[in-house]
Amino acid sequence: MRVAIDTGGTFTDCVYLQDGKFVVLKVFSTPQDPGMAVLNGLRQIAVEPQVVVRHGTTVGTNAMLERKGGRVAFVTTKGFEDTIAIGRQARPKLYDWFQPAPECLVKAGLRFGVSERTSAEGEIVRGVDAAELEELVRVVGAAGVDAVAISLLFSFANPKNESDVARALEKLGLPLSVSHKILPEFREYERGSTVVANAYLAPKMGAYLTKLAAGVEGTYEDARLEVMQSSGGIIPARLAAAEPVRTVLSGPAGGVIGAYKLATLAGFDRIIGFDMGGTSTDVCLVDASAGGLRISNESMVSGIPIGVPMLDIHTAGAGGGSIARFDAGGMLRVGPESAGSMPGPICFGRGEQPTVTDANLALGRLDTERFLGGSVKLDRARMMQWMEKAKGEIATVEEFAAGIVRVIETSMAKAIRVISVERGFDPRDFTLVAFGGGGPVHACSLARVLSVPRVLVPALPGALSAVGILLADTMREYSRTVMLPVDASFEKVFCEMEDLGTEEFRAEGLTGQAFRSVDLRYRGQGYELNVPFGPEMVAQFHELHQRRYGFASETRALEVVNVRVRMVSAAEAFEPVPEPLVEGDGSQALVGTRPVYFDGRFHETRLYDRDLLRPGDTFAGPAIV
Repeated sequence: MRVAIDTGGTFTDCVYLQDGKFVVLKVFSTPQDPGMAVLNGLRQIAVEPQVVVRHGTTVGTNAMLERKGGRVAFVTTKGFEDTIAIGRQARPKLYDWFQPAPECLVKAGLRFGVSERTSAEGEIVRGVDAAELEELVRVVGAAGVDAVAISLLFSFANPKNESDVARALEKLGLPLSVSHKILPEFREYERGSTVVANAYLAPKMGAYLTKLAAGVEGTYEDARLEVMQSSGGIIPARLAAAEPVRTVLSGPAGGVIGAYKLATLAGFDRIIGFDMGGTSTDVCLVDASAGGLRISNESMVSGIPIGVPMLDIHTAGAGGGSIARFDAGGMLRVGPESAGSMPGPICFGRGEQPTVTDANLALGRLDTERFLGGSVKLDRARMMQWMEKAKGEIATVEEFAAGIVRVIETSMAKAIRVISVERGFDPRDFTLVAFGGGGPVHACSLARVLSVPRVLVPALPGALSAVGILLADTMREYSRTVMLPVDASFEKVFCEMEDLGTEEFRAEGLTGQAFRSVDLRYRGQGYELNVPFGPEMVAQFHELHQRRYGFASETRALEVVNVRVRMVSAAEAFEPVPEPLVEGDGSQALVGTRPVYFDGRFHETRLYDRDLLRPGDTFAGPAIV
């Protein structure tokens, strides 16, 4: 039996297959110990003794956002200790002279240098001195750190010195994050930042996954815990504990995979994914004609550069729990602060600050009795009482609620433009796939604003991230920096990475298929684009460069910066049970009418039970499904 569990800010979603259909269970998240909600869900499902639990976790994400990771020591080449704090010259707000410097994850007194040097070509110019290593072990051990990050200059070209340092520090018994294993690529700052982020998360994620695995494996006879990566693939829990930096977008990645797989089954290969949860909104773009899922190797998470592969997801602080307030100038603001699951929206019975969920209830868009299938009752009277107090000088609660919705939808539309218009894609060519607890509620309004012609709402929108985790492939990514002309031979380095992947898969009883790609650039450029490796890669690079940047130069020399291998062990294919199309008006699913607020006034609106609709039913709005 395979169960996927996605931990969100408000709810933890559990999904499994039964008789070819998805079954969903939602339980309240337990932020103080997210693993409690996972085990609660498994107990309610009453899973079989032989179970594979696939987990999408926000523990790493929250540790980065809240700066609650471990105390990290950073070890690098002597003279380069402060590169991790200096970073790049680019600033998020170019003309804001008063913005604080970005907070470094490693304190100044915890940055240590080693007298060694490897050349850019991989030659060991100066080896590591044994006496200096002994002193390094002593001072790092006395520093009271929780983890160690090691990133020596040019160790991606030759890891010998870095391996010697790692071997010496192993005796401390601390989690070690070593750059040539995690990210053997050039760009010293980004490589160091990624390794530091991994070390920062390792103590918390390691403890969490170890405890959760013990809970799962101690309860069930033959159980295995797996974790969703930010790149959209599954890895074993032990690897996720050792390299937690690969899981910082674990939950959102599940949503992208779920939207892509179900949209493809429905016949749509160009989609904009719109995932609105309780705390945030995640948006992504997938274009099958442009390579399908978009993977980024240059991501920023909470202001920290992360160089491991991640699905290209843009996040905005806009969710169902986003809190509405008036600022000092009387302007209505919504988010990014969220009520989360504790205390939650006013209508859940505990909160006292108005949220987007409360606004939708005030406008008649949520059902007080049927919310979450009737498992949660919404308190409309309490919501109206607190909204009345919060609305200030606005005439009615409904106008206040409509303003909250307009503000939050403006934020979400801006996020969608970032991943579409700003990257050379026209939203009119795509289908908006809306999911998450709140995505479908706002989808039609966003589609109208963005001129998106179609909205697709999957059958299980509130649990699609868990569905994606359930359907995801097992995956590993490997990379090497090579800096060679495009006509050089790369077979040896590709084979080395593929052999490593094959060996790791074999240890888990898996077989996999290797997919090769390269990062290409015009010689002299400071950035590169990833394209599949093969005879067409040069033409594909020019085409992609034209789309992304508005020009291409087929006469300029090309350079391969990095070579990459993705090893994939495909998950069991999901074959939905086919149902015949009918010509109907959905009348059998009509359960009543009620006034709902649209476009400045209330309209008498029909209510439909989604479970009673049949394929082919067609009806016009206004309507609530």
